[in-house]
Amino acid sequence: MRHGKKINHLGRKKGHRDSMLANMACSLIEHKRINTTVAKAKALKQFIEPLVTKAKTDDTHNRRIVFSYIKQKDAVTELFREVAQKVGDRPGGYTRIIKLGNRQGDNADMAMIEFVDFNEIYNVAKKEAKKTTRRGKKKAVEAETATVETSNEAETNE
Repeated sequence: MRHGKKINHLGRKKGHRDSMLANMACSLIEHKRINTTVAKAKALKQFIEPLVTKAKTDDTHNRRIVFSYIKQKDAVTELFREVAQKVGDRPGGYTRIIKLGNRQGDNADMAMIEFVDFNEIYNVAKKEAKKTTRRGKKKAVEAETATVETSNEAETNE
């Protein structure tokens, strides 16, 4: 029985799994998107999202924590400079997984994992949309009705 076992072991021992995820994270940081299996992409998402959250505040302590997971200095530098600048205002969900179908050789489910803010094709339509938060919708609607009422009052006064 697998009660309470939350991580996918991916058929590897701990050292091999940690090294593989660290190398995949470095490749993702460098290339901004990689193709892999769905299971590895889901494991990588859980591995890299806390690191990106740490990278949003650039101080020595967070750099050392991230460096303990990712052992490549160039990848850590790029994570704290480029990636953290793009995702600075995002509250989470820095990566997306897009399923690609099955691999030719062994019929494995393949997926592409990428950073959300680095894909210009998907972000064109989203930049035009008005930015609201979930909690702010009620206040935004109230503010919008208040502006409509004040504009109506101004028109009647003229």
